[in-house]
Amino acid sequence: MSRLPPLSTLPVLEAAARLQSFSAAAEELHVTHGAVSHQIRSLEEYLNVSLFSRQGRRVVLTAEGAALADAVREALGRVAQAVEALSPKERERRLRISTLPSFASRWLMPRLGKFLEANPQYEISVEASQGLANFITDGVDIAIRYGKGAWPGLHLERIAGDRYFPVCSPKFRRGKLPTKPAQLEGMPLFRTEPGYWEAWFAAAGLDMKPPVSGIDYNDAALYLQQAIAGEGIALTRSSLIGHDIVNGNLVKLFDIELPSDKSYFLACLPQYANSRKFRALRDWLMAEADWSEV
Repeated sequence: MSRLPPLSTLPVLEAAARLQSFSAAAEELHVTHGAVSHQIRSLEEYLNVSLFSRQGRRVVLTAEGAALADAVREALGRVAQAVEALSPKERERRLRISTLPSFASRWLMPRLGKFLEANPQYEISVEASQGLANFITDGVDIAIRYGKGAWPGLHLERIAGDRYFPVCSPKFRRGKLPTKPAQLEGMPLFRTEPGYWEAWFAAAGLDMKPPVSGIDYNDAALYLQQAIAGEGIALTRSSLIGHDIVNGNLVKLFDIELPSDKSYFLACLPQYANSRKFRALRDWLMAEADWSEV
């Protein structure tokens, strides 16, 4: 904290940097041009570095000025969000959801408009990440997680289970698709979650292993896109298939399905388990989470 410059100079720097003009910054901040120049000069003297290069009436950020302005803009934005979030109305209106990118792109986003139609009072943002959300530092209200429910310290409610089965494009191998599970041997099989191909083979009564060569994917949406492109066969979860089978983008190869040992859970901090927005999202998800049409 001892290295902080005079805090009154920081909004001035942000405005001057964004507008590339002391005069425009002065107009926005409702002060004089001289006041802006004085604040910037004071900041430069404190830091012992030039933040702007004066070119006649124009001012241009130096590299140091640009770096500091970016940091100041981000910090002021976070402060503004924190202040706004202190409002009880804002807290109730805002709904920030964290989930996996694959679930966000393949299931949640195509349906989220229906939730907003039924709940227009919410302002929703979706944080799609492979990492687990930190409910304290990330500002996340609710997370949709896929796993075995081993997340201590959170209120959890199971939404739905899932199941695995192989799919491919109808154009794969020019339409000469495998008709028996044993014919998958030697074909390009996309991998993302270790062990599930082996488990599916066992469910099909086969002692087979997927090829060790090929591409590993860290997100199911990526290998499904490759499958749609006709590059290989994906062992997908029913929750992620979307409308691609109905639309003819993908074909379900066999009737053999592997029940998942994981489920989808809705998670939040315990103190928010009875909040209206948690209940609203939970009830909607429970009604929507039906993979039976696949």
